[in-house]
Amino acid sequence: MARKKNKYPLIEGLEITDVAAEGKSLGKYGDIVVFVPMTIPGDIVNVQVTNKRKSFMEGYVTEYIEFSPDRCEPLCSHYGICGGCKWQNMPYYKQLEYKQQQVYDQLTRIGKLELPEINDILGSEKTECYRNKLEFTFSCKRWMTKEEIATDGKINDPNALGFHIPGMFDKIVNIEHCWLQAEPSNKIRIAVHNFCLTNGYGYYDARQHAGYMRNMVIRTSTTGEVMVIVAFGYDDNDRQTALLEYIKNSFPEITSLMYVINEKKNDTIGDLDIRLYSGKDHIFEEMEGLRFKIGPKSFYQTNSEQAHRLYSVTRDFASLQGDEIVYDLYTGTGTIANFIARRCGKVIGVEYVPEAIEDAKNNFQINGIVNTEFFAGDMKDILTEEFINIHGKPDIIILDPPRAGIHQDVAETILNAAPEKIVYVSCNPATQARDAAILARDYKVAKVQPVDMFPHTHHVENVILMERK
Repeated sequence: MARKKNKYPLIEGLEITDVAAEGKSLGKYGDIVVFVPMTIPGDIVNVQVTNKRKSFMEGYVTEYIEFSPDRCEPLCSHYGICGGCKWQNMPYYKQLEYKQQQVYDQLTRIGKLELPEINDILGSEKTECYRNKLEFTFSCKRWMTKEEIATDGKINDPNALGFHIPGMFDKIVNIEHCWLQAEPSNKIRIAVHNFCLTNGYGYYDARQHAGYMRNMVIRTSTTGEVMVIVAFGYDDNDRQTALLEYIKNSFPEITSLMYVINEKKNDTIGDLDIRLYSGKDHIFEEMEGLRFKIGPKSFYQTNSEQAHRLYSVTRDFASLQGDEIVYDLYTGTGTIANFIARRCGKVIGVEYVPEAIEDAKNNFQINGIVNTEFFAGDMKDILTEEFINIHGKPDIIILDPPRAGIHQDVAETILNAAPEKIVYVSCNPATQARDAAILARDYKVAKVQPVDMFPHTHHVENVILMERK
């Protein structure tokens, strides 16, 4: 007979002492760290362990013995289910304190960097409705509530339009009201959901790879424009037209209504043909009199107001005098490049996504900027000694890479290029710290400025200025 596996322990009276990664918090059980979601420092809880390793355990709260004095009531009715906004149970000023500490810890522990005094984090004036883009998923397998599971487990309405449950690719929580994006976002989502249910539009089954309604993207801008993109699982002209015409007539404020047919097994639409149904195929964002054209595949920072503060910090750290050659690496749609172009001699933007480079070129033409050049390709292949000889040695290099950071070959090329300053913008202080440790061979960290782009989450942006030693 097989030996029965021991059950994981129930830890009673665990004091939560600090925040951890991915929106979790932690406490100590002897010498072992215990990670617990839905808690904040100061909570005392009973925890059922679900995962046990030599150096750590993971579990969930079975009972709150004592609440932290810092705890607050989450705003959203979907808190703890949809997986977003995990720090809603913590006052915003405390969130900022922990994000500031996170930046310091990553730069010193991972990067082993000597730091100046870190500037106070720039918090977001908006802590609700701050996002300009949300993507919703249709599913015929709605996430069941605890109350439903406790009864007979049957779902009267199995369809959902909302967000993925963390770690479950085929389960979607049906969203009643999301506080992340301003109206008409909620109104559009609810209207589309009701129309599809009333008219028998089948929702997608991610396991069977079948179903008609797949995704919907809503983008808004500070200019008041609204873009909606609907993804269908297959081509059905009559149904497409009926839904899109309903959206168009119900929401005249939509300035760009588009759709895409996605017959693939994944939800990405960046490699598909997105078709215009009505309005324009783009919206505009504005910043300091500059206009940025945003298409259905364009990247733009999802917190528009904080993006301006982030880019202002980047420009201030560069201390441009008017004649510098600046390399803007991982330029995306050229937002930073165009933002700084009027204060320097020339900007060279490099990005691996060709569509983004086309957006960047459109943006400098729209704004009448003549001192920028953009190049598409893999950074480590483009940024060569020959490229630098042709386009000029950079006085300043600006880095704004994806979460994975920069390739070590790119770091070595930057060191060989020997700019006077490097301004590194990062959405992941851990990889920023790793990369800065390589650059620290020839550079010192002169300034550090955290910026909060995503209230109620553990994510934080950070900008560092590195100067030649």
